[in-house]
Amino acid sequence: MLPASPNEHFLSKNLRFNFIVGIFDGGFFGFALGFASFIAVLPLFVNQLTDSALLIGLVPAIHNVGWQLPQLLTAGWVSRARRYKPLVVWMTVHERIPFVGLALIAWFLPGLGSRTALALTFLMLTWQGLGGGFTANAWQSMIAKVIPGRLHGTFYGSQAAAFNGLAGISAIAAGILLERLASPLDFAVCFLAASVAMAVSYVFIAQTREPESPERLPKPDNAFWGEALAILKRDRNFCAFLVVRAFSQFASMAFAFYTVYLVNEMGVGEAAIGAMTGFLLIVQVLVNPLVGRLGDRWGHRNAMLLGALAAISSTLLAAAADSPGWFYMVFLLESVALVAIWVAPMSLTVRFASGEEDRPVYIGLSNSLTAPAAILAPLLGGWLADTSGFQSTFMVSALFAALMLVMLFVSVREPGTVT
Repeated sequence: MLPASPNEHFLSKNLRFNFIVGIFDGGFFGFALGFASFIAVLPLFVNQLTDSALLIGLVPAIHNVGWQLPQLLTAGWVSRARRYKPLVVWMTVHERIPFVGLALIAWFLPGLGSRTALALTFLMLTWQGLGGGFTANAWQSMIAKVIPGRLHGTFYGSQAAAFNGLAGISAIAAGILLERLASPLDFAVCFLAASVAMAVSYVFIAQTREPESPERLPKPDNAFWGEALAILKRDRNFCAFLVVRAFSQFASMAFAFYTVYLVNEMGVGEAAIGAMTGFLLIVQVLVNPLVGRLGDRWGHRNAMLLGALAAISSTLLAAAADSPGWFYMVFLLESVALVAIWVAPMSLTVRFASGEEDRPVYIGLSNSLTAPAAILAPLLGGWLADTSGFQSTFMVSALFAALMLVMLFVSVREPGTVT
């Protein structure tokens, strides 16, 4: 066995520290998003400004697309970086500040009027989404560097557990605030609380300890795009994985409409919505680390298969449910499905790469090429809800979840492990 390099020794020595600060970063990020949830609070805020299901469906879509689309554009300069942390702490500011803007929009809503407030809200959502997207490739590359490959699923699952645990607590608090405070003060307080939690999360991510990688030979600007095209031509397994990720966006499009369906069609109150959202997130505290560890032990493809089955079950049950009580099971199954859509793919993507230098390319391709599906899926879901009813949205989601399951089973194989 070769002796450990200075970087390997540094990473081994600081593994526990980086694991812990990563968990706290994710936990407080989740605490923020419980107060400003993209699947509950923000859709309800937009619902006060418009009754268009299409626009409401855009709320999580903008977040998802903003997070995914820029990652290929940033992969070139991320791949040349010897340290990823400076890029992360600089860019992540832009996914945090917009919550202050949302708090101001809610506070001044009576004077702004619905039309202006709606436009400003979508401006803040776009800024937040793109801020996350310009951060994401560098952040995933940093995590892949400071956390060993054998622990990627465990780390992402544990971080997601912290995220969802604190998000569950703040989601319940948000439901109480929305029930008891007059509008729009209720939303202003929620968004302000999210801003404070985002600042705490930032303090933790800035503590990450990352060594400087060895200097690499500079590549011409056009070399990156040639490398990306070469990957798509030669790696059929990865291309099949990209198709699965595209299907997963349509498989999950129904999730954004569950809370609006409960409020508009079943007459569920906002406090109950907060409790259900909290239940969803708290269940994920148990589900994410278990499935993350399962992925490390038995393969992240298998974790995605489990999530696809859960997506089918969740959407079919939502379509058939005749009372709000069934939605606790709907949300439980959704929590398992979300592992296949978000947690497992992050661990699986870097396993396709042969080393640190080409990880940003694979990360960028995996996320940016999924972005068109991420924007089209909620548009389709909102259009179906407006024209044919929410059950149509749920059934079409179930169909795509089934396609995702078949494609995973037939065409995707677990790539080689990383160290």
